[in-house]
Amino acid sequence: MGKLLSLLSRDDSNCCSSPRYDIFLDFENAAPTDTERAVYEEVQRVLLDSEKILEEIQCYKGAGKEIREAIADPSRISQERAWRAVRPLVDKLLRCYNHSIQLQRMKTPAIQNDFSYYRRSVSRGGLINAELPPGEEPHITAEVANRMSLFYAQATPMLKVLSEATSQFVNENQPDLENTTETLSTMAKVCLRMLENPKLVAQFSREETSLLVLRVMVGLIILYDWVHPSGAFCRSSSVDVKGCVKFLQQQPPTKAEPLLNALRYTTKHLNHQSTPKNIRTLLAA
Repeated sequence: MGKLLSLLSRDDSNCCSSPRYDIFLDFENAAPTDTERAVYEEVQRVLLDSEKILEEIQCYKGAGKEIREAIADPSRISQERAWRAVRPLVDKLLRCYNHSIQLQRMKTPAIQNDFSYYRRSVSRGGLINAELPPGEEPHITAEVANRMSLFYAQATPMLKVLSEATSQFVNENQPDLENTTETLSTMAKVCLRMLENPKLVAQFSREETSLLVLRVMVGLIILYDWVHPSGAFCRSSSVDVKGCVKFLQQQPPTKAEPLLNALRYTTKHLNHQSTPKNIRTLLAA
């Protein structure tokens, strides 16, 4: 991995520098090895189950109208109408939470609004308890509701979960720290080089593959920033954050903004004193 990383170091465009190497990874036709198959099949099952849930979230409308009416006129009828509108929506959010689907809170503000109203209604009891059979608790316990609230409060919930899981793995397996960070930074460089090279991009058979590689690149930077003690933004980082951000800024806003927001709000060290001012300024643009 170290040799591959050195091959990917940036060309200074002079006669003394190393030649620039580009590597193509076939994201579209990658297949698991025998040792990877069990994990692959488990992940594949989750992804297939998640397609319908993700579609529901993308079309999420929310119960804002009913909630506003219940707040303005806290009668039993208006509260009952709001509760019946919110309850099935929270069922969707629970399924989504259980599958840990990545969401963008800033793009779907109704999610947090609906769930906040649900939690307030459950805490008040009364109306909700009257609808429950004797002895039956609300279908989401207070503990689960608290975890869901923290999950949906994140700008990019799934990236947050992945970052914490990767950090936990490294903390429990310190000898693997260097291998882990080197793998993440090398893969981020590979993704950037692939996207920068029109000849490599032309090898993709599906248009959406470029967006997938963009997302993978950003995810790798975020994971590196969480795992590496000094983060991804310091001068000694082996991640080309500046090159990645500049490339993102050249993409259409609909593709670039969610990913730039992920770097702004999901990373750990962006506002650290070790982060160069020009990097913070670049991401603030």
